Amino acid sequence: MYSTQALTHLVPLAADELDKNKVTPGVLGFIVFAALAVGVWLLMKSMNRHMGRVNFEEAPEDTEAPAPAGTGASAGARAE
Repeated sequence: MYSTQALTHLVPLAADELDKNKVTPGVLGFIVFAALAVGVWLLMKSMNRHMGRVNFEEAPEDTEAPAPAGTGASAGARAE
């Protein structure tokens, strides 16, 4: 509780010295931004590697392929 009281007494002093027109993110802001950029780059690199491993082959289109279950063509064939 003593530390919070000390900080509340120091905040008004800092507010007097602060020039709101010259506030910049500083070094900490750059480090955070750079870390986020590196993280996004690594995620994209990993995604590209995983997408390259996907083996996608389309099934050939058969004109004589049976109709899927539940369609009218297969239901009519069963009724006869």
